[in-house]
Amino acid sequence: MVSNNQLLDRRRFLSLSGSSLAGLTLATCSIVLGNEVQSALDKKARRTLRLAHMTDLHVQPERWADKGLTACLHHVQNLKDRADLIITGGDTVMDSFSQDDQRATLQWNLFHSIMKSECSLPVKSCVGNHDTWGWNKKKSKTSGQEPHWGKQRAIDELKIPNRFYSFDQAGWHFIILDGTHTDGKNGYIAKLDEEQFSWLSSDLANTPSSKPVLIVSHQPILSIASLFRGDNQNEGVWTIPSARMLVDAGILKDLFKKHPDVKLCLSGHLHLVDCVHYCGVTYLCNGAVSGAWWKGDNQECDEGYGLIDLYEDGTFAHQYVAYNWTPMPEPKKESMILRDNGAQFGCPKVPRRLPQCYFQTACNAPFCTQEIRLL
Repeated sequence: MVSNNQLLDRRRFLSLSGSSLAGLTLATCSIVLGNEVQSALDKKARRTLRLAHMTDLHVQPERWADKGLTACLHHVQNLKDRADLIITGGDTVMDSFSQDDQRATLQWNLFHSIMKSECSLPVKSCVGNHDTWGWNKKKSKTSGQEPHWGKQRAIDELKIPNRFYSFDQAGWHFIILDGTHTDGKNGYIAKLDEEQFSWLSSDLANTPSSKPVLIVSHQPILSIASLFRGDNQNEGVWTIPSARMLVDAGILKDLFKKHPDVKLCLSGHLHLVDCVHYCGVTYLCNGAVSGAWWKGDNQECDEGYGLIDLYEDGTFAHQYVAYNWTPMPEPKKESMILRDNGAQFGCPKVPRRLPQCYFQTACNAPFCTQEIRLL
């Protein structure tokens, strides 16, 4: 488990082009630095931005996910040295991919309610596979012709200009990618489509070489933790499913080699923490706000977020911060919480001052047969 006393805090620890690494440990991403690297880390540079990378929120009415996200937001905003920006790394809601419109709406409304009441920092967002609505047509009961079907719903809900986009801030160039590509059935492959790759190539070509670049994708471009799935020992072969890591990582690696201003790539998706340094680029997978989907820790990964300091010379420092969330007990059946405005059904038990409605099991309001969470 990663505690607040076990944070990785190294000045631009893995991102020095040409640096040698003496060792690397997964989960905490702690490293042993060679003399050349340590000398570079000791130099002074002005920090221009501190960002919190909050990925895999998986907001839902169940498992007290709303309270968990609220606790995480409070932790980020109560840091003595506060972040300037939050980047959400995808999988904002528990699942929209295989859910009908009512369930998807429920999750997105809960997310908006929390962010409106609990977040005072600016937010940029990335689309995750679970944010994409209805691609599993059988389970979502969609036809594909619905308004906002697919990624358009996530774009609208997250209020972002496109499924991939870029912006400049604090002397850095930020690129947000979309790594969820349909497999033509009811699933997806982690990759960039041709339109997006062409745009990315142009965007990098048009970025001044003096401006450092940070890239965000939901699925990792390159990750060691992607290997930790399946029965590799008994099967005798290492396998990485096509939905775990971008299958076009080799092409992206070659593109980045043409642009040494690409310094750092952030991702989530795996609910694990790892770091890989390859060809001058550092790839950080920043765990999950939801841990094991609000059930506790996921392997070596606590519920947490990445905290990254960016400096004017293109260097950076990274920590994975556990916000000390304790999973809530399983719901009891004596009462229910309903995630909607029950007042529209004329229920007298609704405390209107609260963002959600509380009903006892004796309540006969029509909404009691709709989306509920047992306590």
